[in-house]
Amino acid sequence: MIIPLHPQNRKYTFIKKFLFLSIVFLGFINATSIDKKIGTNNKITFPKFVDYNIPYLQKDFVGFKEALAFKESQGKYTVVNTLGYLGKYQFGRTTLHRLKIYNTQAFLKNPELQEKAFIALCKVNKWILRKDIRRSVGKIINGVKITESGILAAAHLSGAGNVKKFLRSNGVEGFSDAYGATIKSYLRKFGGYDVSNIEADQNAIA
Repeated sequence: MIIPLHPQNRKYTFIKKFLFLSIVFLGFINATSIDKKIGTNNKITFPKFVDYNIPYLQKDFVGFKEALAFKESQGKYTVVNTLGYLGKYQFGRTTLHRLKIYNTQAFLKNPELQEKAFIALCKVNKWILRKDIRRSVGKIINGVKITESGILAAAHLSGAGNVKKFLRSNGVEGFSDAYGATIKSYLRKFGGYDVSNIEADQNAIA
């Protein structure tokens, strides 16, 4: 047997249905308006990542040194690798002595000095390789387009002398470090950055 609802109960049920439908309708209108605001003319962009998963780096000197640092040490100033290379840019002790830095413990604790040392080394390498930069930039060697930033990165890896041999032998005389990194890989990975702000300086120190 079906018992008819009391008029007051029917009124209460009607109000609940009305409120529910009103909420659904308002939600639909709101979603539609948001969709129109986005539209096809408003592109949603996402962070653009470069090599080594470092976002937002530009192709300038800052981008160059940070990408290289990430490859060397993941950008950590206090790292000492298994071969004894030090800091964010993994300097050897001989290179540090060339830059008039002798206290390696103090060097590891001094980010500002490490940044200055990297810039100084770039200036020295640019001076040593100035003729090779002039002759080789724009050429294709072993399938890699040669750029100034690639040359400086490769010099940081292997020393300017080995880069000079590689370029002048048209890629025949190569080099790889204990971890398998090669001049060719550095020329490729770090090519195309604008490092024109680095001036060649034979006597640069940190």
